[in-house]
Amino acid sequence: MSYQQQPQHTQPYGAQTGEPPLWAPYYGAPIGAAVKRFFKKYTAFTGRASRSEYWWVALALGVIGFVLQLLTGILGAAGSTVSANGTAVPGPGAVVGLILIFAFYLAVLIPSISLLVRRLHDGNFSGWLALLGLIPFVGGLAILVLALLPSNPAGQRFDQPSAV
Repeated sequence: MSYQQQPQHTQPYGAQTGEPPLWAPYYGAPIGAAVKRFFKKYTAFTGRASRSEYWWVALALGVIGFVLQLLTGILGAAGSTVSANGTAVPGPGAVVGLILIFAFYLAVLIPSISLLVRRLHDGNFSGWLALLGLIPFVGGLAILVLALLPSNPAGQRFDQPSAV
């Protein structure tokens, strides 16, 4: 069969050659690629992020946060005491754990917001809707629903193809 007779595949962004460019969303991204793209696009508020990119990173950050909190509890239990009024006072190791938690969440704050904005773009929503998260109770629920929605082809308006 010659080259001209072979069927042409219409997969977007050259999916036959592997991972799409950074400016394009990676639909069906595996967890490793999603986390790698999360850190490569640290402050990129333009473009789009697929559901798999968003939720794999959310899972990875959630697991890391859980492990850090567990570590803080373990470190705080060593050397803990009970005060005169019966309340538990954590040991000095809890301070180390709290510093690690603070540093971790500070390090992923901006990239998490940028990932949320790109996820909103993929659903063809304005990135400014990320500010809904500031509304107590219903804001987080609204963000959850918007992040769960499927991709909308009209969201391509947020793409800025580059040579990256």
